[in-house]
Amino acid sequence: MLLIIVLLVLAAIFIWQMEVWIREILHKNRQCKAAINYCRKHNKKMLVAGGPWGGRNWRRRLNMPAHASGDVNIDISAGAIIGHPNGIVADVVHLPFPDKTFGAAFASHLLEHLPHPAQAEAALAELERVSETVYISYPSRQSLAAWIIPDHRLWVWQKGNIVYLQQRGKADNSNKLEHYQLVNVES
Repeated sequence: MLLIIVLLVLAAIFIWQMEVWIREILHKNRQCKAAINYCRKHNKKMLVAGGPWGGRNWRRRLNMPAHASGDVNIDISAGAIIGHPNGIVADVVHLPFPDKTFGAAFASHLLEHLPHPAQAEAALAELERVSETVYISYPSRQSLAAWIIPDHRLWVWQKGNIVYLQQRGKADNSNKLEHYQLVNVES
């Protein structure tokens, strides 16, 4: 009887996490598609911050990118942009592009890896500097994987044009909630 209860609990957790994962993927795909459509509508190039391969070699080996590729992809890691014809190793806080070079910037699962909310705010400001509008994707707080990945340093979520940022894992006052207001948001 105890084994059946344990198996039912594990099955419920698995189903819950699959639903969370599917919602994350759908949100990421909607944001990416919106960025692509914005660029097509305005005849501008798209910047993707965060390489399509991420930090996972298996994605590249199986040719399964995490998201669509932009006209230009930037990542701090060369391995994340291997094979991209316009891949550039760059820090998202200091982008090597003139103002408003791109129609849209898409940052997928990037901000939560930055060490502090101030860096995430600087990254958002830099993405807004080089593009007309910014689209972001981030892990859900309901995702167990998001809780256990050690290099996830921030919680990120968005409501309208406000991006909320919160430091993770701090017992002092440094985990207070910060927010950044995106200037150009397409609805």
